[in-house]
Amino acid sequence: MGTEAFSVRADSKKVKQLDKIAKQQDRSRNYLVNQAIDQLLDLHVWQSKRVQEGIKAADEGHFASDVDMAKIFSKYENA
Repeated sequence: MGTEAFSVRADSKKVKQLDKIAKQQDRSRNYLVNQAIDQLLDLHVWQSKRVQEGIKAADEGHFASDVDMAKIFSKYENA
């Protein structure tokens, strides 16, 4: 797989934080940015899959019962 260069603008504070992490890990800024991009893409694929599964379940009529929902809501009442 080939690589392609592109530019990203970020505020100075974020760049300094990124450089600090890169130094601590003995890695380049480029390496860390690519890791972050990989994580974002993986998360997007996971979320999309879960949403599609939820839509399919809803289309098939699979919903939580009122009792199940009451248990969930009561769990967070005093949170």
